[in-house]
Formats: sequence, structure tokens, C-alpha cells
Amino acid sequence: MENPVPVAYIIVDMQISDLEQYKKYMAEAPAAVAKAGGEYLVRGGKFETLEGTWQPARIAMLRFPSFEAAKTFYDDEMYKAARAKRSGATSFFNMVLVEGVAAPV
Repeated sequence: MENPVPVAYIIVDMQISDLEQYKKYMAEAPAAVAKAGGEYLVRGGKFETLEGTWQPARIAMLRFPSFEAAKTFYDDEMYKAARAKRSGATSFFNMVLVEGVAAPV
């Protein structure tokens, strides 16, 4: 059995300050995500802090087939164009990429 490649996740904590401007980003980002084989798992929605002091404003979480695929997404010209449309739309936008656990096939 070959070693499975672990999936990767991008986790974002953001605060939208200009919804109309942010909608321009939201209109383009999904195509860039899909192009790299990614998918949205969380895009806003209800949440509750269960432990600690982290009080995120809005959470998004994406899954990619690998760490490299997520990096390809982030560095791709299509996503760079989407990011440019996000400029000025958020008070903050924190994004982390993390490798998931390799699960047996």
C-alpha cells in the first residue's frame, strides 16, 4: 500500500468592513478554489468558542487535496486577481495553511 498524501486546510478568520466590496471577492474566489481541487467546508455561519479566548469575527475553512495544491491555489493568478478585489473590504484577514492527517486509503 502506498503512503496516502495528507489533505490540507486553509483556515481564515476575517472581519468584513465593506460587504459590497467583499462580494466582488466572493464572486471570484470559488472558481480559483475549484481550479486547484479545493472546496469550501465553512464559509461564515454559526460558531461558538468552546475553550480559550479566541473570538473570531467570521470563519472560512477550505480543503485541498494536498499542501502543494493549496499553495498552488494561493499563488495562482486567478486567486491573485480575486485577492485584489478584496482590498479594502476587510478590517483584517488572517489565513493559515495547515497539513491534515494522512488517512489510509
